[in-house]
Amino acid sequence: MPVADRYLRDLRFGRSRAELTTKSYAGAIALYLRWCRRTGRDWSTAAADMGLFIVWLKYSSGGASQVVVAGPGVDPVRRERRINGVLTGVRGFLAHAVAAKAAPGWVLAQIYEIASTQDLPLEAQGEDAGIGYRLGARHRLQEPEIEVNRASDEEIVALLHACRSARDRLIVLLMARVGLRVGQLAGLRRCDAHLMVDSRILGCDIEGPHLHIVRRQNPNTAWSKRRSSIWFPADFLVVQAFDQYVYERHEFLGNDSSDFLLVNLFRPPLGSPITPDAVGELVERLARRANLDRHLTPHMPRRAFGSNVADAGGSLDEVQRLLGQKDPRSPRPYLRPDVRRLRAAVGRVPSPREHGQETR
Repeated sequence: MPVADRYLRDLRFGRSRAELTTKSYAGAIALYLRWCRRTGRDWSTAAADMGLFIVWLKYSSGGASQVVVAGPGVDPVRRERRINGVLTGVRGFLAHAVAAKAAPGWVLAQIYEIASTQDLPLEAQGEDAGIGYRLGARHRLQEPEIEVNRASDEEIVALLHACRSARDRLIVLLMARVGLRVGQLAGLRRCDAHLMVDSRILGCDIEGPHLHIVRRQNPNTAWSKRRSSIWFPADFLVVQAFDQYVYERHEFLGNDSSDFLLVNLFRPPLGSPITPDAVGELVERLARRANLDRHLTPHMPRRAFGSNVADAGGSLDEVQRLLGQKDPRSPRPYLRPDVRRLRAAVGRVPSPREHGQETR
């Protein structure tokens, strides 16, 4: 499929999208092309039946069976969030195909709502009197609001107790006390860790222990979601865990030359950087070893970090900065106040009787 290949190459190398993002888009395009083939549709014009594609996504696994049977009590194969993700990838692919003259121009009107800026209120049109156009996704399912699941403090402590190495303890603390994503964690280099009180000798003016996150092309597929570099403060627990890991690493590898911070110590190839998938496997293994009664993912300690900062009195802009997010709305799903803090907030509200006594 040359058009799809060109689009994915442009996405990965021309727009600097993450490898995992490109992989996700490739899966979405593959589902769309599979649906077109099995229903006898031309992929370049099948956007006219995008509603039927959504039904197919919801109730078909994409396996050998081509029959979609939906009725009362039938569980969907894919939920709204997953379907919207597939539609995002397909829209990007079809828009690229239109630009490349591989699909007719009217396809854009099938996947986007196209309107003139003159339809907007005068206050929103700006000072420029020219005509502009805006695009909005035509097909998008409404996703149910779900509460972001975080790891509890007790679960994080259980994970730490289940660790059998200083490296694993450092990994857990980097997620739960610094709030790093898996890609950021696996991509850390030793030169990114400035753990002295004064780092000016390293050419860094940032005070106190901290970690720098730099977007790089790493051989272990680790990728920072944020394009620009950013730094995160580290507390004494992280610094202590780092020191213990340095001794452990030297004991197993000696004076190894790898600049990656987190490397394989217990299985070959020794000294090679750990992968993002290995971090996920580690969290699952620690959860089983700790006999936790639910499945944990590497992102859940990060969510716990955001909530704990808020519970400790951190403002929304502080949570946003410590999570490395640009949009002020992004940290809101992470804010899950502790029940005790909610009760204390209600307790601080004076009762009507107290208010009446003050006004007498």
